[in-house]
Amino acid sequence: MERKKDIFLNIIERHKRIIYKITNAYCKDEVDRQDLIQEIILQLWLSLDKYDKAYSLTTWIYRIALNISISFYRKNRTRKEHNTQLTPTLESYLVASEPYSENPDLIILQGFIHELREIDKALILLYLDGLSQKEIAEIVGITATNVGSKLSRIKHKLRQKFQSLKQQNYEG
Repeated sequence: MERKKDIFLNIIERHKRIIYKITNAYCKDEVDRQDLIQEIILQLWLSLDKYDKAYSLTTWIYRIALNISISFYRKNRTRKEHNTQLTPTLESYLVASEPYSENPDLIILQGFIHELREIDKALILLYLDGLSQKEIAEIVGITATNVGSKLSRIKHKLRQKFQSLKQQNYEG
């Protein structure tokens, strides 16, 4: 049992960036983000004995982390619909003031990614992390061709959002 614990802690330490990136995309609120991180780590621990070595460790972690994040996001969204919402201006200020990025374009991109549908968030995060369409397809459970089509549409949508923002800044 002690060996399993050491192996697991080593896996988490080496791959924590994946977990943080995914939780940042699915949760704006720090408390929710911490809850989601804990839930992902718990599920990784519970699934460790079922890990199929036919897949890379990274693929396994992405698959679990994304599935947990999407479920968490859906449950959280339903719960938050019954709470008072922040004004869009205040909400964008809070997102922009988070400490995990100093680059203004990255902060804007993170905000745009947060607005995407759950599956689109997963696809673009995996793409931005440098995974191939085949690897993304294995993680998400769709064909590589479908991944390519969806990524093309997502990138087009993000480009349009940046162009629109630049146009607004130019006019304003």
